[in-house]
Amino acid sequence: MGDGRPLRRVSVTVSLARAEEARAAMLELFPEGFEEVEDGSDVELVAYTDASGEERLWHTFGGARTSDVEAGWEERWRSFHQPVVVGPVWVGPPWVERPTDRPAVVIDPGRAFGTGAHATTRLCLELVLEGPRGSLLDLGCGSGVLAIAAAVVGFAPVVAVDVDPVAIEATRANASVNGVEVEAVLADAESHSLPTSQTAVVNITHAAAVHVASRLRCDRLVTSGYLVSDSLELPGFRHVRRLDANGWAADLWEVRSE
Repeated sequence: MGDGRPLRRVSVTVSLARAEEARAAMLELFPEGFEEVEDGSDVELVAYTDASGEERLWHTFGGARTSDVEAGWEERWRSFHQPVVVGPVWVGPPWVERPTDRPAVVIDPGRAFGTGAHATTRLCLELVLEGPRGSLLDLGCGSGVLAIAAAVVGFAPVVAVDVDPVAIEATRANASVNGVEVEAVLADAESHSLPTSQTAVVNITHAAAVHVASRLRCDRLVTSGYLVSDSLELPGFRHVRRLDANGWAADLWEVRSE
């Protein structure tokens, strides 16, 4: 948002029976997030995007409804980013007053992914907070929510990795605002060397979780970025438990003892 490109509201409507399949397609097209509106037996999936995003959606779904984004969108956009509380931690954007009675993480999403309200982010954070404090590696960090929240509650050292330079810029800026130390690294988690960590988080996609897990050196692993219908098997890891919300899933794993 806010990078000067004209925005269009582009949407498709699918039946509830096709909702999971359509969500997966939208996640691939718009990893920065999309809006979902349930109406009886149908679900409308909405993206606010430019001409290239509109074209991608048309090719994927074979059609879509489009309209111009009305004046004042920038302010209404903020209403999509509401604060959430996960365990003891409040996570929210800078335009909402932060609480004083609990740990708070202030995240400005900029053009990176999310302020923490998306189900995958909340589920990952819940699983991370359940574990012992120690070193943490956040792969596909987006705006840095998970890495920064971990640092706020005492994880250290914390390394955040993303292939998108916009995400790295946002993570560094958000870490500075929150007064925590996070090493943000521009790298491809599927090919670059990754540091050892006690806890690792892979909140990207189902395929990425499977591939990256084999390259990790960690004790605990949290994975997400996929739907409840997606099953996951990770060689070398023992599945501990799964959380789900709004059709999305997150899993906690431990290294399998020999």
